[in-house]
Amino acid sequence: MVVGIAPVLIALLSFILRLADLGRVKGFIFDEVYYVDGARDLLKYGVEVAGSKPEFIVHPPLGKWLIGLGIQVFGDTGFGWRFTTALVGSLMILLIALIAHRLFRSAVLTGLASALMAIDGLALVHSRTALLDNFLTFFVLLASYLFLTKRYWWTGVVLGLALATKWSALYFIIAFAAIGFYRAFTHYSGKDLIKPTLARIGQFGAVPLLVYITSWTGWFLSDRGWNRDYSSNVITSFIYYHQQMLDFHTGLNEKHTYQANPWSWLVMGRPTSFYYESPKGCGADSCSQEILALGTPLLWWLGTIAIVVVFGLWARSIAKHRLDPALTVIVTGITAGYLPWFFFQERTVFSFYAIVFEPFLILALIYCTRSILTNYGRLGEVVVAGVYIVLFFNFLYFLPLYMGDLITYDAWHARMWFESWI
Repeated sequence: MVVGIAPVLIALLSFILRLADLGRVKGFIFDEVYYVDGARDLLKYGVEVAGSKPEFIVHPPLGKWLIGLGIQVFGDTGFGWRFTTALVGSLMILLIALIAHRLFRSAVLTGLASALMAIDGLALVHSRTALLDNFLTFFVLLASYLFLTKRYWWTGVVLGLALATKWSALYFIIAFAAIGFYRAFTHYSGKDLIKPTLARIGQFGAVPLLVYITSWTGWFLSDRGWNRDYSSNVITSFIYYHQQMLDFHTGLNEKHTYQANPWSWLVMGRPTSFYYESPKGCGADSCSQEILALGTPLLWWLGTIAIVVVFGLWARSIAKHRLDPALTVIVTGITAGYLPWFFFQERTVFSFYAIVFEPFLILALIYCTRSILTNYGRLGEVVVAGVYIVLFFNFLYFLPLYMGDLITYDAWHARMWFESWI
């Protein structure tokens, strides 16, 4: 599907921005220390180890393999660690354009969707940091597009890749499966229902599981993997290892300086500081260099309002039995990516997890933008143009915190709009 030249140009410019001085920080940024180390091990041994011993790892291997791909091509440097995440971060701009074009059939709205994705600070920071969440978001967004085009088997494959990156993809698998089964049961009955039912089980059950298990091939082939020798039956060892991983995730409640309750994620109440130093060289007595996982504030605040509006319209469409596909896509993405975290109030969680539903927040903004343009004519065009210009300059204002630029302490402090951001 052709989406026009604007999203392509925006994605290319964003890719350049993501690559600009990508290796500026020579050491690890935040949790890169875990994932880069894992990528090195996978490249060398096919499995993650700690010296000569097996290492207990709590995330599936695919995201680290992708980090390793960048290392293999560009070397074991900051640029190499972060190249692949910069690439997929740019591709997501094209993916959201494809989805927006399919939902709204408007070149203007398609371009605006890609533009918003390009000027979100949280997306930019993730695209310049070798963590797993950007890969997860990429696969979720790709699966969403494939699901929209009703290519369910390929949707299942990509959802399996998402699950092989982080377990939180399971919520999207459940959400897509629920919609897939709903469509099958509303279009077929009796014996005609057997074939689509079996297909959905394969598409959203067997296929993702098979892809997930395949991602652990290095662990199966090695004798150095964690708990690989727990049992003579390798499947038993695999299951036991996963029970330990589950115990870790459900029992993770250690206090962290930057942990943030999900209630605050949408308004960026407590953004995660990935990196902070106070080097010299900014031309002032006190300097700051920070990489802050902060969504462009005005974008996220408006997005929060848009989400409330979209959920309200979706509920009304259900009551009237007139489901809007665009509303369904947005609500599904927000529900699967955001709402489950409210059930883990004791778990240590961070606001940067919000990246996985950020594309759907943008689509909510685009939905509201369409309504404004449709209902208010020229005035609506002026309002939308004005808002988007303000959002762009808001992004530029915080750009030094997204890129890790060296600035004066006063300039840094001026950008700390709330005490909770420090």
